[in-house]
Amino acid sequence: MSETAQAPALPYEVIGGRPVVQRLVDRFYDLMDEDPAYLALRQIHAPDLAPMRRSLTGFLSGWLGGPRDWFEANPGRCVMSAHAPIPITAQTAAQWMAAMGQALDDAGIDPDLKTQIRTAFGRMSASMVR
Repeated sequence: MSETAQAPALPYEVIGGRPVVQRLVDRFYDLMDEDPAYLALRQIHAPDLAPMRRSLTGFLSGWLGGPRDWFEANPGRCVMSAHAPIPITAQTAAQWMAAMGQALDDAGIDPDLKTQIRTAFGRMSASMVR
């Protein structure tokens, strides 16, 4: 009798799937919308955050290994190209990281996975500063 090796769980599965990704995104945008500490970040977004909530939820779901609907609907688009027209400063990148860090803490994500996500987000946000 042989044991079959199981593939490691995808981050999307570890995080808890779409409900947890949605909770993370909603908390992030709620913080950005309500906390004056994120005013500069809020100001570079449209008044209606609903489209961004949907987009980020779809993007993160696919990025974490879940359904790739966002990528199929946006062929050739990546994080860098999606943010190219936005004037991202060191201040807004730091605010993004702070708000997302708080959202990650509040979402109750596995600590090891949360550390990995923060590291990746830190690299992404730093690379967008102009």
